[in-house]
Amino acid sequence: MPKSADPQTRAAELRRLLHEHSYRYHVLAAPVISDAEYDALFRELQALEARYPELLTPDSPTQRVGGQVSEKFEKVRHPRPILSLGNAFSTDDVRAWFERLRKLDDRVERAAFVVEPKIDGLTVVLHYADGVFVRGATRGDGEVGEDITPNLKTVRSLPLRIPVQTTDERRKTKSASASVLRPPASLVVRGEAVIFTQDFERMNAELAAKGERTYVNPRNTASGSLRQLDSALTAARPISLLCYAIVEAQGVEVTTQWETLAYLRALGFPVAEVAQRFERLEDAIAYCQAWAEKRDTLPYEVDGMVIKLDDLRLAADLGVVGKDPRGAVAFKFPAREVTTRLNDIGVNVGRTGVLTPYAILEPVEVGGVTVRQATLHNFDYILEKDIRLGDRVLLKRAGDVIPYVIGPVLEARTGRERAYRLPRACPACGEPVERVEGEVAYYCVNSACPAQLTRTVEHFAAVLDIEGFGEKVAEQVVAEGLVRDVADIFTLTRDRLLTLPGFADKKAEKLLAAIAAARARPLGQLISALGIHGVGEVAARDLAAHFGSLDALQKASAEDLQAVEGVGPSVSQAVVDWFAGQGNRAVLKKLRQAGVWPTAAPRQAPAEGPFTGLTFVITGALPTLSRDEARAYIEARGGKVTDSVSKKTSYLVLGEAPGSKLARAQSLGVPVVDEAGLRRLAGE
Repeated sequence: MPKSADPQTRAAELRRLLHEHSYRYHVLAAPVISDAEYDALFRELQALEARYPELLTPDSPTQRVGGQVSEKFEKVRHPRPILSLGNAFSTDDVRAWFERLRKLDDRVERAAFVVEPKIDGLTVVLHYADGVFVRGATRGDGEVGEDITPNLKTVRSLPLRIPVQTTDERRKTKSASASVLRPPASLVVRGEAVIFTQDFERMNAELAAKGERTYVNPRNTASGSLRQLDSALTAARPISLLCYAIVEAQGVEVTTQWETLAYLRALGFPVAEVAQRFERLEDAIAYCQAWAEKRDTLPYEVDGMVIKLDDLRLAADLGVVGKDPRGAVAFKFPAREVTTRLNDIGVNVGRTGVLTPYAILEPVEVGGVTVRQATLHNFDYILEKDIRLGDRVLLKRAGDVIPYVIGPVLEARTGRERAYRLPRACPACGEPVERVEGEVAYYCVNSACPAQLTRTVEHFAAVLDIEGFGEKVAEQVVAEGLVRDVADIFTLTRDRLLTLPGFADKKAEKLLAAIAAARARPLGQLISALGIHGVGEVAARDLAAHFGSLDALQKASAEDLQAVEGVGPSVSQAVVDWFAGQGNRAVLKKLRQAGVWPTAAPRQAPAEGPFTGLTFVITGALPTLSRDEARAYIEARGGKVTDSVSKKTSYLVLGEAPGSKLARAQSLGVPVVDEAGLRRLAGE
């Protein structure tokens, strides 16, 4: 379909899509688009934000590592951010990456490189104290992960104590009177949990022989197995480990990536044997290209190779851009393609009501996996590509995980193919579907739609901070018919909860207390929880401040809504349509009856002061003011605080450990002040 010509609308659309698909991939382990599609959306958003810096928002996927934290596990804060990598899809992209580094630091000219496989598994962070494994976590959102220590202990290739030495090594050390390699007092290692291809095939063969369900691919199997509540289930899966980085260490002196790999190997960590060091970039590129041709000879699945600067100090000095460390880049391998017959087109309904078409295919094997279904992106994609029922279609399994239909093989048409008719009603509830102008998706806006209900309830509870009301509880109350819409959460009773598996008096009382506390949440929080398309936390807070009550908001016209800063035509229409829905009106009536009907005080006029007319951006940690205190300090003196640096920024307020905003401000010539300078500007 034609993309929105309005950059702001397109950026908002891309953020929504990327957030949704990141959640499906990292939390639900049920992605619906390929890695290549995600990468294309991500690069489009990056390009938009680079061209229009004012579009950059704090919640942009480009500003954080993708991924969410499951409520099933305890949370673990990583000692340092566990970042992902920027991608290169061609040799020219790799050379362009290198040229960017050369312009930033002339030491890059003399740099060496280490090339390692880009392992397609689950990132894990391993903590050791005095040589003993004490904690293991997933990457999560890059800052906070999930504690999966008991499950990781079942991985046989993970050393529970380091260093690991064989009998021969001990004998040689003793006879040579050499000093024994001692573990650091504290060590945090990053690795990848994988299932080797041969182990995966053997496991599936054994499951099939028993008549049990088999698995689709090693990556999702490893991810799902390590995130089981019962570690016995994890132990039954042939999970392996490969390590490649030191996140933090006490008393360890390694200055290069090549030394890091050697040190990890010496301690007993499994390390990829195909890693190589090169003095020249062109040799590193050639090595990547060679592995693209023989990737199937590796014992595990990869979707590319990683090129890293060998000098760790240089890599650290180059810093991070967005979510990607500058000192490394992923050279992605081309995806694989096959053709097969499109038998039918099905439709899924997501939590937000988005209708997503998928292809029902004649089974075909792609990269060792039998594929029966594939994504079709959206309905406009079907029309643009003229994909018809009965077509022979070209199928791509990008990233060796998610298959999608590229388009029809026109030469194979027989004339018996049939055009696809777009759905006019939701396949789950039968309510009419609609399409917001400027967006690709069709929506079911019935908040009581059964296909959306579990995820809608889960989202509602999460936004209202109802502690203990996670995914599992949402599934239980919906499955048992205790909750038929989000308002029913406030009608739950102790007796009803005690009918659910796993609930006893204490758990039921604790959840009911959390639900009672949620009745007093601010209006903006409640509006955000309703799940209105396009209305996130910031927009909900602005709508609450502008209208003051749900009564006023549901009476507002599209024109009234667009008077709120940041609310455009698509969001305003989505709000109007949501409040017009009969099912949604019923939910609102029940919320009012339950006493969940907050109001908000009218927004006060901006203060006047020495900062009137000035726009500030804050980066890093200030000496005496927290981020919120600094914002309040500026706004109390008439200033405005935004989250991204642009030509309209008056000053960048600089603290310790600043991010990429400093470089952006310097490139635009934006004046930089510290906290003391900020106070001097205020006349103190």
